[in-house]
Amino acid sequence: MPEESVRPLERGLAVLRALAVADQARAGDLARATGLARSTVDRVVATLARLGYVREHGQELHLTPRLMELGNAYLAASGLSGEVAARTARLADELDESVSLAVPDGDGVRFVTQAARRRAMSVAFRIGDLLPAERCAPGALFAAEWDEAGWEAWRARVAADPGGEAFPALPPGPASVPPDLFGRVERSRAAGWALDDQLIEPGLIATAVPVRDRAGRVRYALSAVSHTSRHTADGLAQLVLPRLREEAAHLESLPPATSPYTEGELTSGQTTDTSDAKAELGPDFLQSLARGLTVLRALGRARGEGLPLTAIAGATGLPRATARRCLHTLEVEGYAAHDGRLYRPLPRILELGYARLSRLGFADIAEPHLRQLTDRVHQSASVTVLDGAEILYVARAATVRVMSVYITLGTRFPAYPTAMGRVLLAGLPKRDRTRLLKATPPKPLTRSTVTDPAELARVLDRAAADGYATADEELEEGLRSVAVPLKDAGGRVVAALNVAQHAGTAPLGETVEALLPLLRESAAAIETDLHTAARFNSVRMP
Repeated sequence: MPEESVRPLERGLAVLRALAVADQARAGDLARATGLARSTVDRVVATLARLGYVREHGQELHLTPRLMELGNAYLAASGLSGEVAARTARLADELDESVSLAVPDGDGVRFVTQAARRRAMSVAFRIGDLLPAERCAPGALFAAEWDEAGWEAWRARVAADPGGEAFPALPPGPASVPPDLFGRVERSRAAGWALDDQLIEPGLIATAVPVRDRAGRVRYALSAVSHTSRHTADGLAQLVLPRLREEAAHLESLPPATSPYTEGELTSGQTTDTSDAKAELGPDFLQSLARGLTVLRALGRARGEGLPLTAIAGATGLPRATARRCLHTLEVEGYAAHDGRLYRPLPRILELGYARLSRLGFADIAEPHLRQLTDRVHQSASVTVLDGAEILYVARAATVRVMSVYITLGTRFPAYPTAMGRVLLAGLPKRDRTRLLKATPPKPLTRSTVTDPAELARVLDRAAADGYATADEELEEGLRSVAVPLKDAGGRVVAALNVAQHAGTAPLGETVEALLPLLRESAAAIETDLHTAARFNSVRMP
């Protein structure tokens, strides 16, 4: 690496790349994969864990949803918006086929938006996945703009890696002769669209059209993907091309994204104060790595042409010289580019675990936090969602005790006599709440169950106002529970989190005082991960 590069940042990125392709890894595995000394890997992991990007579970290391904020920075800067994602989803519903947007990434194709159909034969690609240009429909559209150096780089890569080992998203199988990319490029130029007739794997077909920027360059490829059990390749093209072209024209008409930075106005908000972490971990905390990742996140403000060094230094609170060295390192590593004055992020950022993490469902996001909560309170913790007038258990961490609450995933209880049910009912509009309770009138399950409609309405109003609910021996004698809501980025209650325990002899108020702060802390952590994961990605809800 050049002298002015930030070595700890380079090493941290190498460790993140290794973790992104591993199902699970230990520090020794990462040392072998990266060629770094074990002591260096330990310091990198300690820093990433302190930043919240890596979670240690025993000796195993796992990426956390918070790491997706790095990929979100690229997606935000690329101009993708909620409107684009929503239109892609609506188009998938209309065509009843999976629809995606992809961007060029070197001689590959990187997915940035995906709306998949849920059926037995469905597309498994996720945001961040990378495919070789010769093995997919968008590749022909992007390769049409390569210069000779681009073609040479592609030929060298195919010669060195004919089986596509550098592309983890490719289905496993024996190496095959690369398709005739040059011929496909010529055909796509003439037709204005590209076809994938089982280039990735048998049965998978796709049609793609270009989405161009104001200068006429191909900015995205908009694709519809299906299977030969539903269409022939030509039949799919005839079916979807009119709507794909119409949607591409609309995307081209959208105004270009503008940067929130204006000359002379240095915004803040990405600043990371690492003094506490440095004091806590001492030499094990790599401050240069933390600063470099802060700079990478700040590139998310680089709408349009990009951001000048002055804006990045101001947004991160770093000296200009430090920010410049971080940017240089990111550029050498392939995560940023600049035109001499303005810097912008590149799609390769998405290789830092985005595709793997975008596969996480809601329960996957919640479970590690439930384990931490259970370890702290020594009681079982659960997450439920509302299903009609019942709660449905979707995630749980149980404690091992002589006497404990035994509940399995998929268990259902009526909502009205449970703390989680009350939190969920309190999150509904009053009209919907009243309708549900009228449809399933409360019945006494114990001598303490609240069944009077007026009193139950007051209980739910109080739960909505207080931000938590309790149930003391109302579902079952001896069972006490405290619950808090889990909300999406729009503030809508989507689930509930609780701790349940034996009622014992302690007053309910004492139980609430002991559990509520920890429940709220865990809920905030789950919500942070959920909001990060769902910013540009559809998180699978139960």
